[in-house]
Amino acid sequence: MKKSFLERASAYPHIVWSVLFIIAPLIFVVYYTFTDADGAFTTENIARLFTSNYVLIFVNSVCLALIATVICLVIAYPLAYIFSRMREKWQRIMILLIMIPLWMNFLITTYSWMTILEDTGIINSILSVFGLSVHMINTPGAVVVGMVFCFLPYMILPIYTVMSGIDEKLLEAASDLGCSGWQRLTKVVMPMSLSGVISGITMVFVPSISTFYISQKLGGGTFQLIGDTIESYFVGTAINYHFGAALSLVLMILILISMAVMNHYTDAEETERRRIK
Repeated sequence: MKKSFLERASAYPHIVWSVLFIIAPLIFVVYYTFTDADGAFTTENIARLFTSNYVLIFVNSVCLALIATVICLVIAYPLAYIFSRMREKWQRIMILLIMIPLWMNFLITTYSWMTILEDTGIINSILSVFGLSVHMINTPGAVVVGMVFCFLPYMILPIYTVMSGIDEKLLEAASDLGCSGWQRLTKVVMPMSLSGVISGITMVFVPSISTFYISQKLGGGTFQLIGDTIESYFVGTAINYHFGAALSLVLMILILISMAVMNHYTDAEETERRRIK
């Protein structure tokens, strides 16, 4: 059945938006990556990425993003399960509380954590009562704390959404068949919530690996992540659009690979569900 003109026309704004803000920027990134200041073709920008300094930056970025993602998952999964088992009224209240940090300005949130974690901050002020002191600011741990706080809601929400859709009768049937609470969790809830977990991992890992403001403020410039490095080549005194574009392209490829892996497991789960049905 042929689509009417209005149906086809309704897609035009989306197509124009995609061309202007997705395809065109990607073309510019690729162009700058493989050209020099004179516009001549070169692979020097890509070759420069494989020096030890930049390899270390990529490794540090991936490691900190993975640590933040794992911590978010460990915290979010039990919270999402508890929320999904509450009465509907309390579910709405708890989800609202989880979403409140998302309404705050990102800069304010980061500066707040600087105040909390600094040597004279709230935590050390409390610890000083017991004669203790911990240096937290300007460390990788502080950056991970900032990532976890900022991106934790993105892990909780997709897992909660999937868990809240699990039929209570399935859990009752598992209990009737002799499953303990732990077995119900591992045999019923976990397999059925896998798609939410995968979505949450993607939504946390992607912004964590590309973040730059959190690492700048909570890391204090003592080390660099890939987001900081990219920014330094587009803003500041050492501007180099061509090498910055090369870094951006590699980061983009890493993100696309991680998303493809996550989608693979999601598709495999959907196929298994259809087979069972």
